Amino acid sequence: MAEREEEEKSRGFKVDDRRRFSAEGELKPEHQGTAQQEGEPQRSRPQPQGAPPHVAEGAPPRTSERRTAAMESAASSHPEINFATFVVSLSTQALMHLGEIPDPMTNQQQRDLPAAQHMIDILGMLQDKTRGNLDHDEEGMLRSILFDLRMKYVETARHNPGS
Repeated sequence: MAEREEEEKSRGFKVDDRRRFSAEGELKPEHQGTAQQEGEPQRSRPQPQGAPPHVAEGAPPRTSERRTAAMESAASSHPEINFATFVVSLSTQALMHLGEIPDPMTNQQQRDLPAAQHMIDILGMLQDKTRGNLDHDEEGMLRSILFDLRMKYVETARHNPGS
């Protein structure tokens, strides 16, 4: 049995990494001239004004610059999508239609009761369709948001019957 283990160890295997790009996303040196040789046309894109020199020259961005750009993009992007953020986004739209918060596009408060009712109905449908599939916190959050929105809708509709 010891002979067999030594035989397996001596055979071994070799792994060739055929990927063209490194872990940082840069073209590996052994592949740098092959794009033109393989007949791939070199793509040129118009560069924005004030672009860093490597961008204007068509060179790939340096790793540190890519990381910085990715971090800036992540910081300015939307929050992680999960059930809670989805429900909150729908409730925010309902509040906007109820005139509770300003429209982010116009920065003005406007009331649209049919649209608010529609958003509340969507949340109610979501509650029905997810019943038994939510954890305790998600279920409580959805129940609470729906209760608050329905009460605000009734109050708003009573004070503004023509809206």
